[in-house]
Amino acid sequence: MSDTQTPDPADTAFTASPGEQLRNERETQGLSVTEVAGGLNLRPAVVRGLEEDSYEEVPVAAYRRGYLRAYAHLLGIDDKPVLDAYRTRFGGEEAERRVTPVQITRPPSRIGAWLFRLVTLLVIAGLIGLTLMWWQSRGGNEPPGIGDSSPVAVDGLDGTTTTIAEPETPPVTEAPAESLPPLPAGAESLGLVEDPAALADEPAEVDAESALALDDAEPDIGDEVSDEAAAEEEVTTTAASPRRLELTFNEQSWTEIFDANNQRIFVGLQEPGTTASVEGEPPFRLTVGNATGVELVWAGDSVDLPARAGANNVARFTLGD
Repeated sequence: MSDTQTPDPADTAFTASPGEQLRNERETQGLSVTEVAGGLNLRPAVVRGLEEDSYEEVPVAAYRRGYLRAYAHLLGIDDKPVLDAYRTRFGGEEAERRVTPVQITRPPSRIGAWLFRLVTLLVIAGLIGLTLMWWQSRGGNEPPGIGDSSPVAVDGLDGTTTTIAEPETPPVTEAPAESLPPLPAGAESLGLVEDPAALADEPAEVDAESALALDDAEPDIGDEVSDEAAAEEEVTTTAASPRRLELTFNEQSWTEIFDANNQRIFVGLQEPGTTASVEGEPPFRLTVGNATGVELVWAGDSVDLPARAGANNVARFTLGD
C-alpha cells in the first residue's frame, strides 16, 4: 500500500497565476476567447494578455485589477483568489509606465490674466505721468507752433540763458506790370508764349503715363493675392492632414492611441480643459474613456465619439482604415 497524496485544489488555485486560473475556468465552461471578449466589451488581444499574465495591452495597474475582477465575475467565480495571486506575483511591478510626453496646453488662470492687465495699465500710466512732469519742468504747457516767431531761450553750458530772436523777413515788393517791356512780334514761334494746342495735348500724355504705371502695379497686387491664397491653402492642408489627431478634453478621460506600426503614441489620464495634438501613421486604434466628454478632429473633420461608445461610455475603434 503506497502513500499517494492528492493535491489540494485550493493549494493549486493559490499557486497558479491569475491568468492560469481564469483560462482553466474558461476552458472548463467551454467558452472561447471571442465570447469572453464580447461579454467584457474588450478586444480579444486584451483577454489573451490577461490569461498569459502579459499586461502590455493594459499599462495602468488599476485597469488590470478591474479587468481581472470583471473576468472572474463573468465566469461566476470568486475574484479574491485571482486578485491575491496577482498581488503576489506582480505587486512590486505596479509602477506606472512612462510614456512619450505629449504637448498639452492648459487654459490660463483668470487671476493671472487680470493681474497682467493691471500691471500693464499701471506701467502705461506711470510713463504718461513722467512725460507730463518732464514737460512741465521745461517751463511750457503747450508745444510751440510752426508759425510762432517769439524769441527762443537757449541754456548754455555755463548756466547762462541766451534769448535768440528770429530775424525779420524783409517785405517782398512786386514790380508793376506796366514797367515790363512789350513782347516782340513772333513770340509764339520763338517759344516765349506757350502754344494752346500744345497745352491741350499734355493731359493726354500724362494720362498715358498714369495708365502704364497702373498696368505695372496690377501684377504686384495679383502676386500678393496669390501668395495669400497659397498660405491659406498650406494652413488648410496642415489642419486636414490624415497623420494628425486633435483632442479636446471637456471632462476627465483615460485615452490610449496606437498607430499603424502598433506603437503607442498617446496614453494617460487627461484632466478637463486640456487639449492634445498627436501625430502618427494611420490607421489609428483608439480607446477613449468617458467618450461623451471628449472632442476629436481628424483630417479636418469632427469624429462623433458618443456614437462609437459602448454601454460603459468607452469608445474603442479604428480610424483611417
